[in-house]
Amino acid sequence: MTKAEIINNIVKDTGLSRKDVATTIEAFMEEVRESLTKRKEDVFLRGFGSFIVKKRAPKTARNISKNITITIEAHDYPAFKPAKSFIAMMKNKAN
Repeated sequence: MTKAEIINNIVKDTGLSRKDVATTIEAFMEEVRESLTKRKEDVFLRGFGSFIVKKRAPKTARNISKNITITIEAHDYPAFKPAKSFIAMMKNKAN
């Protein structure tokens, strides 16, 4: 499902204008992005899941085309952890 499909479904379900829904979705995504990147805060959505910041340790790797060893610095990356109730719902739908 794409962002446009999400917007269309919300417009159909709520009767709100497409512009208002698109603005709200964009604002939500920007707020999650800023929370994770700038403030390094996790975002918890009860019953849905959490957008969290994970940390990767530094490691050494090989560039096989140049036959050299490189060091990859430690860095943060975003991750999503679904809520237990969401996981249970998915398991029940699969059966």
